Amino acid sequence: MTRRVTVRDVRAMKARGERIGMLTAYDYTSSRLADGAGVPIILVGDSLGMVVLGHDSTVPVTMDQMVHHVQAVSRGARRALIVGDLPFMSYHVDVGRALDNAARLVQEGGAHAVKLEGGEVVAETVRRVVDCGIPVMGHVGLTPQSVNTFGGYRVRGRTREEAAGILRDAEALEGAGAFAVVLELVPDALAAAVTRRLSIPTIGIGAGPRCDGQVQVLHDILGLYQEFVPKHTRRYANLAETISAAFAQYMNDVKDGTFPADVESFHLDEAARGELRDLLEDVDHGPQAG
Repeated sequence: MTRRVTVRDVRAMKARGERIGMLTAYDYTSSRLADGAGVPIILVGDSLGMVVLGHDSTVPVTMDQMVHHVQAVSRGARRALIVGDLPFMSYHVDVGRALDNAARLVQEGGAHAVKLEGGEVVAETVRRVVDCGIPVMGHVGLTPQSVNTFGGYRVRGRTREEAAGILRDAEALEGAGAFAVVLELVPDALAAAVTRRLSIPTIGIGAGPRCDGQVQVLHDILGLYQEFVPKHTRRYANLAETISAAFAQYMNDVKDGTFPADVESFHLDEAARGELRDLLEDVDHGPQAG
């Protein structure tokens, strides 16, 4: 039986200097593929609002949508640790609501941990969720749920004030019991400083190579979008071009009658044809479509 990756395993990876890979996934199929490739952590990110649902930010994503996608991903992975994002305003109003929503991702969705954004301001919430038995991954730097406050997606931590705040936030999350922290869009030197200060792993996205691990959005590294490529992304495939060409070829084959061919069709044996002869007479001898 395949053993599931645990938060203890993730912390141990940092302790022995092993780089940690994390990928997003939003459905059963992509989860199976990521899990089969040996990805130890799969994040069901609220980024699904943009890459799956077509919104211009993560803000519109609901708890019901997150539970739905976490369920699909959890069915596809047998080994990876599944982390589900708590969406916008699902953990800010009060600790009770945060506990209820974290429990939904675990009980209904099948997640093994939750992720939430923010540092000192959510530290007490993190502490309570962890105390209740749900592992928490933190997220500081650029926090996409606050895009309207930041005025866009930009690198955070280039000023002394912002850099000091990110350091405090990361330390507050560790103190509250988080098992790892995502650092998004922060300068490499700052990410390295945070990584040195924390005993828990840092997972970077646009934070340079000196984090303990890296996370990328599945659609970005597979090249499923052609309009925009984030600076922090390396494309490992260009599936948008491949898929578009396949769709176009399919349409051509349907229109010219070459699909389906005989090999892709099902046939009756002689006994069955004899039994159905009166029903098939018009088919066998009537005018052919096309």
